[in-house]
Amino acid sequence: MTMTTSDRSAGSDSDTPHFEPSRVLRLVARATVAYRHVFAASRAAPWLSRPKPVRNWGFDRDLIVAEVRTEAADVVSLKVVSPDGRDLPSWIPGAHLDLILPSGKQRQYSLCGDPDDLSSYRIAVRRIDTGLGGSIEVHDSLRAGTSITVRGPRNAFPLVAADSYLFVAGGIGITPILPMLKRCHDRELPWRLVYLGRSRATMPFLDDLARYSRGQVEIRPDDELGPPDIAGIVATASPGAAVYMCGPTPLMTTARRVMREIDPTGSLHTERFSPLPVADGREFEIHLARRGTTVSVGPDETALAAIRREVPGVAYSCQQGFCGTCRVRVLAGEVDHRDRILTHNEKEDSMLICLSRSAGGSLVVDL
Repeated sequence: MTMTTSDRSAGSDSDTPHFEPSRVLRLVARATVAYRHVFAASRAAPWLSRPKPVRNWGFDRDLIVAEVRTEAADVVSLKVVSPDGRDLPSWIPGAHLDLILPSGKQRQYSLCGDPDDLSSYRIAVRRIDTGLGGSIEVHDSLRAGTSITVRGPRNAFPLVAADSYLFVAGGIGITPILPMLKRCHDRELPWRLVYLGRSRATMPFLDDLARYSRGQVEIRPDDELGPPDIAGIVATASPGAAVYMCGPTPLMTTARRVMREIDPTGSLHTERFSPLPVADGREFEIHLARRGTTVSVGPDETALAAIRREVPGVAYSCQQGFCGTCRVRVLAGEVDHRDRILTHNEKEDSMLICLSRSAGGSLVVDL
């Protein structure tokens, strides 16, 4: 869209009536000038008008597990509701919840229910016996009637406006995609889903997908069709389409490599199961002030991983720099900030240890 404005030549105001401001307007103008000098331009401005950044943590609420349901091999879904029966806060496709488990562990799970039904939230969790214990606790400890604290909803994987969509989900990666499909379907937007998995028995929510036409949904289990051709799948997207992927890291790594060559007019949106690998890392030391110990952070590991060797119970959740759970106070040293959420002021004395590193030399943190 092109916007035009009419031009007026300098000095062409001979036909314009002379305007004399009233006494009230003159006082308002003087007050505005005074405000600029005192509140905006003076050294006192930062103290008189402190910034109030939007926090990405908070929004805690206690909910009740209303239902636990088996969705596939080693996958259960949880439906949680408000204790007073009221509607829960609204959310948009791609949003997730932080679960604060009875043990104190915090884990993030995508909302996979209906965004238009606020009577409950639904999440799904695959049990990973070789993980860090969060999924095991969900499977073994949470039952209907259990009280659970959640934080959110928050969204780091929003559905953008596009002419068409290609969704690619790997296994439990179907969870953030499900609400996106419903939104596109309800709005009659062109879309297609390719759903990958080891076998149908391991792929949750196949029944949910049965409502859509066969041409819109393609189910591709490895044991029936062999390993997927990611480049070939990406190539089926229409020019300019938004391609959404969620699943194992190799899925997204391959897609990023081929996307620019296959569809340079499109956009690729991904959500990961695991933290990003460390890039351009250098070894450094972190001194834990309260414990009086020092840990060495290797060039290929995060500060969080190194600190957990000394403090196994240190708080963390997303490991991708957008939830703020692992924020710690920095007492000394220069930080290479790699997160997405801390404000300029917060970075002066804090860091997220899941991503951020030393910018040179050792760091001292309040742990």
